[in-house]
Amino acid sequence: MHKQLLMINNSNSIIVALLCLSLPACTIIRQGEVGVKRRLGKIETKTLEEGPKVFNPFFSTIIIVPTRTMNMEVKLNLPSKEGLTIQSEISILYHIKKKQASEIVRTIGPNYENTMILPVFRSASADVTSKFLAKDMHSGERATIERSIKEQMMEILSDRGFDIENVLMKSIILPSGLSKAIEEKLQSEQDAQRMEFVKQREQADAERRSIQAEGDKKAQIIAAEARRRTMEIEAEGRANAIKTEAEAQTKANQMLSGSLTNMLLENKKIEAFRALSASDNTKVIITDGKTPLLGLPASDK
Repeated sequence: MHKQLLMINNSNSIIVALLCLSLPACTIIRQGEVGVKRRLGKIETKTLEEGPKVFNPFFSTIIIVPTRTMNMEVKLNLPSKEGLTIQSEISILYHIKKKQASEIVRTIGPNYENTMILPVFRSASADVTSKFLAKDMHSGERATIERSIKEQMMEILSDRGFDIENVLMKSIILPSGLSKAIEEKLQSEQDAQRMEFVKQREQADAERRSIQAEGDKKAQIIAAEARRRTMEIEAEGRANAIKTEAEAQTKANQMLSGSLTNMLLENKKIEAFRALSASDNTKVIITDGKTPLLGLPASDK
């Protein structure tokens, strides 16, 4: 009886174990992700797309691999060309190429950031920044440094299934002495630029005053020329008026001369004699019978 009960218990245990092994598990692959299935320790080449996925947890597992843009932030001490150590905080924006997700899990493993991306970044960043001065990391060369690190990382990581989108230097902390020296230099440059601006402004003002003076001079010349021309026109007008008046007088005289006949002249002579004779003053008239001449008044003595 005891043996029969033992056999029944063993059979039940086997059945329960078989039932457990046959029970499925489920996982959900979201947008921006792919699934890589591992069955009995072997990575399948085909990746799983978005949606719910059923698998047997005793024989297989599904590794979720994000293919969206990921932001990996790293704090790192960078060397400079002059041998200084620069504290930095840098963001690495990258994504995994969907078609190579299973290959990445198979050859590198799920911890690919620490295994692959971070070491490559450390090497590339140190190699690039060692060619630049510390002050360049605070100047326009910053973008050049970021671009150079990205390009050097892509040379190694692109064929391995990673796409480096950007390398961003979020913060740079220079040694205190260097920071002060850079600030003083920048202040000196700003002062020099300000003085250059003042110089240019004063030069512009001087040119403006010179142009204004030249304009005033030309205006005075034009005004004097206008006055001279006005005087010439007025003089010419007066001369023309006198000429016209003289011509009119000459014409009048010519007309008068033309109208004086001998009979008219004789009549004028008679009128002159008559006027003289009617005068209250005593006069001596000497005449040749043609032209009256006035003599001196006759003496009473």
